[in-house]
Amino acid sequence: MFDNLSDKLQGVFDKLATRGKLSEQDVDAALREVRLALLEADVNYKVVKDFVARVKKRAVGAEVTKSLTPAQQVIKIVHEELIRTLGEPEKLNLKGPQPYVIMLVGLQGSGKTTTAAKLANLLRKSGHRPLLVAADTYRPAAVTQIEVLGKQLGIPVHSEGTKVAPPKICKNALKAAREGARSIVILDTAGRLHIDDQMMRELEEIRDAVKPVDTLLVADAMTGQDAVRVASEFHKRVGLTGLILTKVDGDARGGAALSVRAVTGVPIKFLGIGEKLDAIEPFYPDRLASRILGMGDVLTLIEKAEHAIDRDKAAEMERKFRTSTFDLDDFLQQLQEVKKMGPLSQLMGMIPGVSKLAKDVPAEVTDKQFKRLEAIISSMTLEERRNPKIINGSRKRRISRGSGATVQEVNELLSQFRQMQKVMKQLSSGRGLGNLMQMLH
Repeated sequence: MFDNLSDKLQGVFDKLATRGKLSEQDVDAALREVRLALLEADVNYKVVKDFVARVKKRAVGAEVTKSLTPAQQVIKIVHEELIRTLGEPEKLNLKGPQPYVIMLVGLQGSGKTTTAAKLANLLRKSGHRPLLVAADTYRPAAVTQIEVLGKQLGIPVHSEGTKVAPPKICKNALKAAREGARSIVILDTAGRLHIDDQMMRELEEIRDAVKPVDTLLVADAMTGQDAVRVASEFHKRVGLTGLILTKVDGDARGGAALSVRAVTGVPIKFLGIGEKLDAIEPFYPDRLASRILGMGDVLTLIEKAEHAIDRDKAAEMERKFRTSTFDLDDFLQQLQEVKKMGPLSQLMGMIPGVSKLAKDVPAEVTDKQFKRLEAIISSMTLEERRNPKIINGSRKRRISRGSGATVQEVNELLSQFRQMQKVMKQLSSGRGLGNLMQMLH
């Protein structure tokens, strides 16, 4: 996420860190590079200009010159001004009588239908009872797609085919939601160009008919300034209350995310971070700013762990660590629990100090390594998994043939496992493990 921008900014700060006291010339030179990095990341020119001016005003003052660690102080200022540029975090407007109507709008191909399903899934996890609405009657495949996604998630879909007008479908869906005690209605409207007056009037009709509490533009982050322009035009016509930026995981630049709030005044509310139906997260400016500057994002990592890791399994694993009965079956189970949290390279990017390394590890490499480890363990007998000490040379060759791995890879896995056992034994002898497990709970 925003790898190109992160690399360039970290290069600037690495240079600053080699100096003791910072002169105004040092700050100017660094900010010229920051300005260039932001423009290359397709950040709006006026946003860059204002951002650099704010940083410079603070960085050449007493705040930095009297600091014991001037370079770190400049990074702190950049971090704070990035947060200011990204804007305050804003949640969905879920107040007043239910059901709450959320209308998704945007261009064709921005990912609205999948995003509707992801949002419904996310809201259900927080205790809501969502209803998805197939209001895109212009693309027959869209109705089928949302019905299939709803079935996969076990979330009901209100659909009336492609012959009924979208405003009427949305009104009927709202009535059905009331009768079915649904707390949230998510409208998947057709993709349209903001210059198509007739299609934009239809959106206005839907808005007036069902009065959504939130009108969210679904925009492709990888289109950069185009996404910002589209947001401005949609906002003029239908009054956006927020944005969902999709494909953020593939956006190496970050122009849309860093520009849209300052240019349009419309807050980002969610980020789409992958293809899976749980790959959506609320937008937190401070966390994104930390990721951009390579500081990691521990809070999001903990939240992912809380959602993905079964607490009963975690408690049982703690008991096994304490009693030194943790075996390769348990190791395999832990790998599978971690996989639920998302691509390993993405998780590494959230860990301070490791986030820089994560950019050098392609997601397919780490996923391939996961599969290889799973294959090696799965090729062992039950007895071997429970007691790895019995795995001699001939057993290693058999495991190697069964898993498609080399004998060296089998040895590496066993070595890693022994190291892990040793660390866990040391932790379990004191308060370390208890404190660690409490953090995860």
